[in-house]
Amino acid sequence: MTSPPDGNGLFPATTHDNVADGIGFAAWARVWEALGVRDASRETYEELLRHYGEPHRAYHNLQHLKECLQVRRYVNAACQASAEVDLALWFHDAIYDPLRSDNELRSAQWLDDVARDSGLDDETRRRLYDLVMVTRHDGAPATADEAVLVDTDLAILGASFERFEEYDQQIRREYQFVPLPVYRQKRRQVLEGFLARGRIYTTAAYFDAFEQQARANLARAIERLD
Repeated sequence: MTSPPDGNGLFPATTHDNVADGIGFAAWARVWEALGVRDASRETYEELLRHYGEPHRAYHNLQHLKECLQVRRYVNAACQASAEVDLALWFHDAIYDPLRSDNELRSAQWLDDVARDSGLDDETRRRLYDLVMVTRHDGAPATADEAVLVDTDLAILGASFERFEEYDQQIRREYQFVPLPVYRQKRRQVLEGFLARGRIYTTAAYFDAFEQQARANLARAIERLD
């Protein structure tokens, strides 16, 4: 593994160009082509970007999508079907409403609809559905690919101190409707849950890249909530 190109923590530098960030239409089309679909839907692509650009999203937005795809390329953890992992990343926060608890389900269903219309077989569709659903983070990953996807989604916990601080503030903005005392209590429970794990990252590659920094970031954040 090479050193991170930004020199500021473990996240690669993020630009403001969709093509440079790897979320241009060509990148989207390559993922579908790897799955045997030559004519990737531009309409779906543009609709996805509109969803990630919704104004109520402070963290679960295009920045998060870009970072996930960049981190996947940087860490390059071994997986069985890399194109499936990448396509699931495109969709894992496609639907996001902090007032609802079924965002992953609705995102998985959207991906399944698109996958069906694109001609993907039932087994591939089932794996894609499960990949999105595992980002609920309510159970252990069942496959190597699910582990890579979960670790990618959680890579933000091991970002540089500055980026983690920004992320922490972004989450608060998404839940600004929650009274501060309640938010602090619930947020502490979430962060302590991650810190209490034997290891935050399942895969060796992500563990080596992010575990130490993630634990330091979580400990600082929890201390601020005291």
